[in-house]
Amino acid sequence: MTALKHQPLTEALRHLLQRSRSALQQSVNSTMVQTYWQVGQLIVEDEQQGEKRASYGKQVLKSLATTLTSEFGKGFDERNLRNMRLFYMKFPIRNAVRTELSWTHYRTLIRIENEQARQWYLSESIEQGWSARALERQIGVLYYERLLSSQDGKDVKAEAAR
Repeated sequence: MTALKHQPLTEALRHLLQRSRSALQQSVNSTMVQTYWQVGQLIVEDEQQGEKRASYGKQVLKSLATTLTSEFGKGFDERNLRNMRLFYMKFPIRNAVRTELSWTHYRTLIRIENEQARQWYLSESIEQGWSARALERQIGVLYYERLLSSQDGKDVKAEAAR
């Protein structure tokens, strides 16, 4: 009987804690995305003087990776630094970087060569609330390309919703 008496309080606390965890996770994701964009910017602008690749680019990234990994951990290996550099290059306007998406979303989006497709997938990810896995799935089945080529898109949209 006592447990039932406290059920409204328990539910209110559960809801509060779930909301707080979600907000904290969103804040961490947002900060990480912004930080990785800035890392990419520094690599491109400071180390490469705005060029796609520094004349000694591989050595710079290898050296940075060694130093940053020893100090900050495995998220700064050479591959991830290349991803951060590409992130900045594909999304050069900081205010255009949407903090609703995670770094995993952006790592997927930067692999899309077609700018219009990339922007469309970005918008749909936010609008539809796609997880990073759902985004990869939609890219894998060429959702954007199929929508462009379909007559009305209803069948493609219905399939994507599954």
